[in-house]
Amino acid sequence: MILQIVFETRKVNRSRHNDCLLTVDGVDCRVPQHGPDFASHKFAMKSGVRYECAVDILKGHFSWLNGPFPCGKWPDITIFRHGLMHHLDPNERVEADDGYVGEHPRKVKCPAGFANPPENEAMQQRVRNRQETLNKRLKQWEILNVPYRHELSSHGTVFRAIAVITQVAITNGEPLFPTEDYMDPDL
Repeated sequence: MILQIVFETRKVNRSRHNDCLLTVDGVDCRVPQHGPDFASHKFAMKSGVRYECAVDILKGHFSWLNGPFPCGKWPDITIFRHGLMHHLDPNERVEADDGYVGEHPRKVKCPAGFANPPENEAMQQRVRNRQETLNKRLKQWEILNVPYRHELSSHGTVFRAIAVITQVAITNGEPLFPTEDYMDPDL
């Protein structure tokens, strides 16, 4: 039973040789005003912090968490370049939205990528939609859905606790919808 977020679970019991094992996306959470470094386009330029979250494509487990970062200074791709990208295997990539196109095709597959075959679009959209489902589950917690009213330094602890609770729910009968038909041959 997975009671924590474990990055290496993405490789366990793999019967396919996909080069994309994870989807990745940023999750923004409102915080009190902290100036332009924290401005989030998702909150009409009000302050927020951003987390990088990744989901195992085949198993649907929460596999990676990085943050918090000030939204205004840290777009999704910068966080990816600072964190997750350095933990991927040499030929491993992630599925992501077009905010990550600057790393396509070397480390990211995204809809706007020139090397993305049109016949894969529906399958790829399904795994990105599941990532959004995880993001939504995190934001169902009111403390992440409204401006954070406590010390900003404790936000990461609260977010991580909610992430682990979300993973426990996934493991114990509330899984994300399946994407086991995902096939992505190595580059």
